[in-house]
Amino acid sequence: MKNITIYSDGSSLNNHKKNNHGGYCSILRYKSIEKIIKGSAYDTTNNRMELIAVIEALKIVKEPCNIEIISDSKYVCESINSWLNTWIKKDFKNVKNLDLWKEYISLAKNHNIRATWIKGHDGHKENELCDMLARKEAENLRDSITKEIDDK
Repeated sequence: MKNITIYSDGSSLNNHKKNNHGGYCSILRYKSIEKIIKGSAYDTTNNRMELIAVIEALKIVKEPCNIEIISDSKYVCESINSWLNTWIKKDFKNVKNLDLWKEYISLAKNHNIRATWIKGHDGHKENELCDMLARKEAENLRDSITKEIDDK
């Protein structure tokens, strides 16, 4: 099996408030090949963006692989490494972001996945890049919506 590393981060401007703007970014690395995946969403949370960053990267992987996800999100890492099996056994009772976790499970089923937590904003090259690009995606969405409103 191929070994792939996914670096991921999510951003949400005004997290947990209505009408916020979120962005995500992943760097998918196989040997010396890298692909950057990024995007944005409206009315979201930081945790959703963190998870979407992982999901969007997994969508690109077309064959079974060993995958290490490196993230500064304890939510994503602990969910993948520790909580997910219990959630499945309890039929996801009281689990937030159920739609995304079910999509993650569907995409992850053919892979061996391990998540590694790293401290955010601590100089980790790929994490810093993902953080900057995710924030930029959220800001671009906010600015485009603001412009659209101003143009009306």
